[in-house]
Amino acid sequence: MKRTTVFLQEELDREVKALAERQGRPAASVIREALSEYVGRHRGDCTLSFLAAGRSGRRDVAERHEEILAAELEPHGTGG
Repeated sequence: MKRTTVFLQEELDREVKALAERQGRPAASVIREALSEYVGRHRGDCTLSFLAAGRSGRRDVAERHEEILAAELEPHGTGG
């Protein structure tokens, strides 16, 4: 497993913690399950078939492609 940081709105954080407590599990487990279900439903929505096209001049693109793409994309929910 890999550790990551997720910023939640305070109300959502309270709801996640309450759900986790009712189920007798850690909040991290509830969040992992929710993310897994969400990603599973949306897998294949966006296919980047052009990802390997061309030369970037960088040698680490294959290992860092998600990080590099995320840096170029607008964060979710900013509406711009």
